[in-house]
Formats: sequence, C-alpha cells, structure tokens
Amino acid sequence: MVEPGSHTKKFQKELNAGTSSLVLLSVMSRSGEPMYGYQIAKMLEESAPDIPMMKQGTLYPVLRSLEENGLLESTVEPSVSGPPRRYYKITKDGRAVLYEWTELWKQTKKFVDSILKG
Repeated sequence: MVEPGSHTKKFQKELNAGTSSLVLLSVMSRSGEPMYGYQIAKMLEESAPDIPMMKQGTLYPVLRSLEENGLLESTVEPSVSGPPRRYYKITKDGRAVLYEWTELWKQTKKFVDSILKG
C-alpha cells in the first residue's frame, strides 16, 4: 500500500531540486549587495510564507554548488553577534546562466501549462 502523500512529497522534492538554483540566482541578481544564507532564507520565507519551497538545510548546499560552479562568489566577514558570516553575490557568469535558465523556465512552464489544460 502506498503511503498517502508520499508521491506528492517525492514530486515536490524533485521539482524543488530543479528550481532552487534558478530561484537563488534570481534573488542574488536583484540584491544590490552581498547576502548571507539566513538573510536569503528569511527573504524567501517572507516572499511566499504559504509556500515552503526551500528549507534552510537545502539552501546552503545549493549556495555552495552555485559557488563551486562559478555562478556565485562569497566572502567571509566577522559578525558582531556571532560566528563569521559567508556573504554571497552573483557573478557575471551567474547572470548569463540566470538569463538562459529563465528562458528555459518560461518555455517549460508554457509547455506544462498547455499539456495540463489539455
């Protein structure tokens, strides 16, 4: 017997894996200054409080992956209230990739919407 909601949870996890990087690059492209992880998480939470798309545990691995791929860069700065913070900002390559991924997202969304409508 299939556990209720298990298919939905699996689908949501797979969908989030593909969109997290796009969302983070978009957030970073609109930020006028470098941001640290908790700041990014709070902003995402406030922008869509009813849609828990990305938990903090997911956020940091995606940020690291984007940095490893040259799409973000980071610096560590001391914090007055606790441990040092890692601040991220988007790179030139990150902006180019964001543009490509945004176009791909628009095409994918249009295709899926047309299929779902029948």
